Amino acid sequence: MRGDKPNLKQDRAPLTTAPACPAWLPKQAKGEWKRCAPILAERRILTEGDLGSLENYCLAIGQVRECQTILAGLESPFFAGENGAPRPHPAIRVMHTAMTHARQLAAELGLTPVSRSRPAISDEGDDNGGFGDLVD
Repeated sequence: MRGDKPNLKQDRAPLTTAPACPAWLPKQAKGEWKRCAPILAERRILTEGDLGSLENYCLAIGQVRECQTILAGLESPFFAGENGAPRPHPAIRVMHTAMTHARQLAAELGLTPVSRSRPAISDEGDDNGGFGDLVD
């Protein structure tokens, strides 16, 4: 997501407890789910409609960790290509893409320091353009 990000606010129908981790998630992704789902539920910004984004975020983090495990087991992250020139291991590209998606989804879900620092704006009950506390 580029440009100005919408401010996070408590949803009108947030999940109040962490949802169960989907059984189909890979092991690394399940670990991320168990780490961040309770945090999002506690902040009351996670809804039923956000579960797809949370699943995708956890999948992306899981892919990053799996790629890192693959790369850590290699002598070098490069190999000789068809013409003998060094080429990066395919896991590097997969990891880069997964990191990008994870970063974007983390910002959407409010899991980054910047996304948490944006002020919450409530659109309920203020007919004074946001200056309700200052106007009689």
